[in-house]
Amino acid sequence: MGPTQSAATASDEPTRLADIIAPMFSGQSGWSQRLHDGVQAELVAGADAQDDCAVFGIDGPMEIVVGSDYVRGPKFQLYELGYLSNYDIGYYLAMANLSDIAAMGALPIALLTVVRYPRSLPDADFTALMEGIRDACRQVGAPNVGGDIGSAERIILSASAVGIVERGGSLLRTGAHAGDRLCVTGPTGVAASAQRYFGALAPDSSKLRPAEEEALISAWRRPQALVRQGRCMSTSRVVTSCQDTSDGLKAGVQSLAAASGVGFVVEESALPVAGIVAEVAQLTDGDLTSVILGDSVDFQLVFTVTEDEASRLSKIFADAGLQFFDIGCATAEREVRLRRADGREEELPGAPWRHAT
Repeated sequence: MGPTQSAATASDEPTRLADIIAPMFSGQSGWSQRLHDGVQAELVAGADAQDDCAVFGIDGPMEIVVGSDYVRGPKFQLYELGYLSNYDIGYYLAMANLSDIAAMGALPIALLTVVRYPRSLPDADFTALMEGIRDACRQVGAPNVGGDIGSAERIILSASAVGIVERGGSLLRTGAHAGDRLCVTGPTGVAASAQRYFGALAPDSSKLRPAEEEALISAWRRPQALVRQGRCMSTSRVVTSCQDTSDGLKAGVQSLAAASGVGFVVEESALPVAGIVAEVAQLTDGDLTSVILGDSVDFQLVFTVTEDEASRLSKIFADAGLQFFDIGCATAEREVRLRRADGREEELPGAPWRHAT
């Protein structure tokens, strides 16, 4: 503990990242090791970059991308309410980690998992959890290659994903410049809307059709790592920064701004809106724009692209049967603002995710 730190201080995650992690790992990127035969590995983006994953450059045409994420296991609100099964949280664990690989523009090649569980957990529940992990990995063609399994006082889930990308092709958060277009791969706020709908409304007050309820809960049961979108961005070589929206769209935009040293103007009228999100906002008296921008683990990709190349990237996506939405632009002024339909500008509404201390 440093001499100026109080033993009683318990900061939130952004404060700890800024005040403890950043100084501790400052200058880590650029570290390298060389074997006796001359083969070298270089840390392109380390903990000091505060990116979705670490990136290693190795002699040859590829970089290795490695990321790790923890999942709360049974502490999911919707798990406790009975809407998510053990299979679902296993699937979610895998996809949450694989999404970080996708956000770097890399191709996932493996997942390592830590699965801890109480001794009283029935074999059927343990099997379902592991099958969820396995099936999510199969979706992206990256096997679960092992890790750690053992007992604990409760279910504890963590994983590390590994990917590969062409040298220089990793999508970092640090490359946006004033004038770049700000884009997102799809509507956000769906996962948050599921929590609002299933968590706030009594079961007998549900007003959505069964198919709509299924669409909502699928955001948690079957999230998707957008590997194809990330690969399109990486191989295009025109995307200047990127991350996923696992902490919400607002948090993603703010992270890109801070890492790149720019600001953003987000156009409210350009934000993609899922009909189900608008419907739930109305049912629960929520502000639609706040739900779209706020804490919602949707695993979309938010990114910047040079203005001159935005149309070419759009064609690359279209040729692959994909799309993205242009929602604003980067500015030299380091503020992140929302421009309303009437032209008024204000701070982005919505609460970004903050990890508990």
